[in-house]
Amino acid sequence: MLNLNKSTDGNNVTYKLEGRLDTISSPDLENDLKGCIESIDSLCIDCEKLEYISSAGLRVLLSAQKALGDKGKVKLIHVNEAVNEVFEVTGFCSILDIEN
Repeated sequence: MLNLNKSTDGNNVTYKLEGRLDTISSPDLENDLKGCIESIDSLCIDCEKLEYISSAGLRVLLSAQKALGDKGKVKLIHVNEAVNEVFEVTGFCSILDIEN
C-alpha cells in the first residue's frame, strides 16, 4: 500500500510517499503525475517513509524525469538506506538527484 501526499507551490510539486512503491501502487503515482507533469518545472519526491521501491516504481520515476526533459530533474529527498541501495544498484543515482 502507498499513501501519496501531494503539495504544489507554483510550478513545483512535492510528493511525500509512505509505504511501498511497487507493481500494485505505482499506477497511482503514475496517474497522478500524468495530470501535472507537463505544467511543472520541478518534482520533489520525499522518501522519508518509503519502505520499498520495485522496478515498477523505478519506471514511474524514470518516466517522470523524461517528461520533465530539460525543464528540471526529479529530486528525491530523505532517502533511506534500503531504498538508496536500489538506486545505486540500478544506476538511478546518475539519473536522479538524490539526497539522503
